[in-house]
Amino acid sequence: MSRLHLLVATPFNTLLTVLCAGLLLALVPPALDWLWLSASFNATDAQGCRQAGGACWSFIAHKYRLILFGVYPYDEQWRPLLASVLLVALVAFSCVRAFWRKWLALVWLVVLVLVGVLMWGGVFGLSWVENRLWGGLPLTLVLAVLGVGLAFPLGVLLALGRTSDMPAVRVLCITYIELIRGVPLISLLFMASVMLPLFLPEGVSIDKLLRAQLAIVLFVAAYIAETVRGGLQAVSPGQYAAADSLGMSYWQKMNNIILPQALGTVVGPLVGIFISLFKDTSLVVVIGVFDLTQAAKTALADAQWQGFSTEAYLFIAAIYFVFCYAMSRYSRTLERRWQT
Repeated sequence: MSRLHLLVATPFNTLLTVLCAGLLLALVPPALDWLWLSASFNATDAQGCRQAGGACWSFIAHKYRLILFGVYPYDEQWRPLLASVLLVALVAFSCVRAFWRKWLALVWLVVLVLVGVLMWGGVFGLSWVENRLWGGLPLTLVLAVLGVGLAFPLGVLLALGRTSDMPAVRVLCITYIELIRGVPLISLLFMASVMLPLFLPEGVSIDKLLRAQLAIVLFVAAYIAETVRGGLQAVSPGQYAAADSLGMSYWQKMNNIILPQALGTVVGPLVGIFISLFKDTSLVVVIGVFDLTQAAKTALADAQWQGFSTEAYLFIAAIYFVFCYAMSRYSRTLERRWQT
């Protein structure tokens, strides 16, 4: 039976097909007209956009640098652009299985140092830019990439601790995982922003961006730990016995036998966590960190371009979609390769 025949195979399927077709006919032409046919692409002001009657993509053309880079100094915005390219290239490089070697950690270190030099400056003739001026897409990428890079090894260690034979280690890991997973990320962000400074000694302060990054890492690590723990339980007990019979130490057994199988089992859920992390970086807006969402809100605050929030949010939604869809496709590819 062909797929087209399934659309009318039964009276119920036929009814659903007719309803879906009618819904598409009712929604797609007006949406296409608003998004493209009647849209304004070169208007010089908001009035010209309103006269066109469609989407005001001219607003994006005038404000894209503010949305993408926030209030980072205008003449220096090539630096966050280059930093963003380096971070994306680093992630893409790390996705190639042939590069999964020990020296990959050194590559991460070098690239992250370069990103820090570009964003902060203060050396090599670059002007100093405080991180309170960071914003937009580069900040979102920094939070997401560092969040994954730091949370993943911490989550694996927590998973190993939760399945450990040492009672004290197991209890500590279980307590941490259940405590962190029992509260929403926004609560941890508030705690890191408002409560943490109260417990620091007088005269000691931690940067707000660093506190937000720390909250994200601790939160995501707990979810990674629980996912990896499920993968460890999925490994056959015979694998543990075989490794023990070869006289392997605990870390040799985990590194060479158990963890590769466990992580291969949970590739999909792990990438799902990474996708959620990338989207959850927008929550830092509640503590005043100038991420992509907050940058879009700032662009909308311009009195000359008010009233085009739909276009702004569609623009940042498209950015989120591109990155999240790429991660999703890579997850499926990696799962297929791991099965063979």
